[in-house]
Amino acid sequence: MWQRIRQWAMAFWHTVRRPSIHYSLGFLSLGGFIAGLIFWGAFNTGLEATNTEAFCTGCHEMRDNVFQELKTTIHYSSRSGVRATCPDCHVPHHWTDKIARKMQASEEVWGKIFGTVDTREKFLDHRLELAGHEWARLKANDSLECRNCHNYTSMDLTRQSTRAAEIHKRWLGSGEKTCIDCHKGIAHHLPDMTGIPQG
Repeated sequence: MWQRIRQWAMAFWHTVRRPSIHYSLGFLSLGGFIAGLIFWGAFNTGLEATNTEAFCTGCHEMRDNVFQELKTTIHYSSRSGVRATCPDCHVPHHWTDKIARKMQASEEVWGKIFGTVDTREKFLDHRLELAGHEWARLKANDSLECRNCHNYTSMDLTRQSTRAAEIHKRWLGSGEKTCIDCHKGIAHHLPDMTGIPQG
């Protein structure tokens, strides 16, 4: 058995050392590995650069509309100094979910390029549709971004109002509902909710 492994290792080593027309396979492999590291580093750097509040509020559509609303909420300014930024609530933390969300967000770039919501009036006209997309996304992923900070198993129900404790126990505890079912408009103003079922 060891003889076979040694023969296989020697054959592999000869293949790696054998030159291509100009460069050895080992050199090409090492070069490919280094190029892969550089690409991965650049990709992750770009990904994280688009995951900042400064990036999110870089366009006036966000800065002048929803960001101004966020500033008036407990998520922006709290007694303890903890503050949620745009990506905390709108971008999943897990890598695969984050990539999927970034691909989804490319539609928002399309909207920016073609001026879908470039004025306050256009934003208000599309507000229910935009909010509906976000509510549906949060419903589908069981309010994953909310749960990164607000975990049901960590809640001290005795410190909540009786009504809140009962509702959390009944709906979150059973898994029948998720955060966004009841907490629409927690960080931004609600659109016209006529005909929209409440939590």
